[in-house]
Amino acid sequence: MIKFFDNFYDWWKNIDKTILTIILSLFVLGLFFSLVSTSLIASDKLDTNSYYFFIKHLIFIIIALMTLFGFSLLNQKFLFNFSLILFFIFFLTLILVPFLGVEVKGSKRWLDFGIFPRFQPIEILKPFFIIMVASLLCLEKKGLYIKYLLSSLVLLPVVLFLISQPDIGQTLLISMVWLSLIFVSGINLIMFFLFFISLFSICSYLIFFVPKFEYIKIRLISFLDVTSGNNYQAEKASDAIISGGLFGKGIGEGTLNNKVPEAHTDYIVSVISEEFGAIIVIAIMLLYLILSYKIIKKINLIKDEKAKLILIGSVSLILIQTFVHIGVNIRLLPTTGMTLPFLSYGGSSILSTALISGIILNLTKRKIIQE
Repeated sequence: MIKFFDNFYDWWKNIDKTILTIILSLFVLGLFFSLVSTSLIASDKLDTNSYYFFIKHLIFIIIALMTLFGFSLLNQKFLFNFSLILFFIFFLTLILVPFLGVEVKGSKRWLDFGIFPRFQPIEILKPFFIIMVASLLCLEKKGLYIKYLLSSLVLLPVVLFLISQPDIGQTLLISMVWLSLIFVSGINLIMFFLFFISLFSICSYLIFFVPKFEYIKIRLISFLDVTSGNNYQAEKASDAIISGGLFGKGIGEGTLNNKVPEAHTDYIVSVISEEFGAIIVIAIMLLYLILSYKIIKKINLIKDEKAKLILIGSVSLILIQTFVHIGVNIRLLPTTGMTLPFLSYGGSSILSTALISGIILNLTKRKIIQE
């Protein structure tokens, strides 16, 4: 008989409570910042004293926590098999985007079936992509280079559909996660750098020679040349951080949300810094680093190679996405429109983070480490 779930007593006894506490703390912080940063937006848009966005965020968080606990309770073998099925299901939704997708600001990245809320397939696909690639890299009786070829055949169609949307930010993110997985799997360094150079060359060609990606070229030029006049959002985000100083202007005193559309999604760090100060942002960054350190420390104790690779891929995804989001906010990187895990507003992003968190909690349980 297949065992789908661990019982709650075993789950509580074996779960890493430090990792669980940090994850829950980050979700709660995201909910709090959503309350203080979006209530004014709702008031302006709906012409009423409304908590519309906060209530939506709260619903997303409740669904996310149910998903997180559900995936953390799954039996490990069933988790791997179930995730592979979900990979193919959500890959199919990614295929549907060019045909049935909802276009927003010139990009088709979302699906809206009416019954369900609008969602971004790539966000839900990312955790299962990691498990699929890790599974291929751990195949027995397959040559090392055959495994790399198979994993690249999984990456290629995902990247092609992302490019067609177009979404260079997610393309680079998922490619970097794939590179991190093949790097730790023991690839020859020469081949690894060939992969990296190929990826960089393809992206450079798309950005500078394909008209569809003209907007990326404009963002790069505006990033390198501050006098170009095309960096309004980045300038306002930087101004918000500067005006907030070390201790911030106070709750509700920030103005970035009124100046930059979707600031509570793409520029949440700037919103937090303006109202609560750089010291809170530094504290949040430390939480991400402690979470990553705790997971990496667990990886060294795990014997299962697949579980190791999945955890490495999950940590890489969280760290790269966090670095890119913060880098954009402080003008270290050009604008990408990438959300901050746990904290940014948006149902797809929150659910994606919950899936990754549930998988991390599942694979860092004490009994799995001892096996």
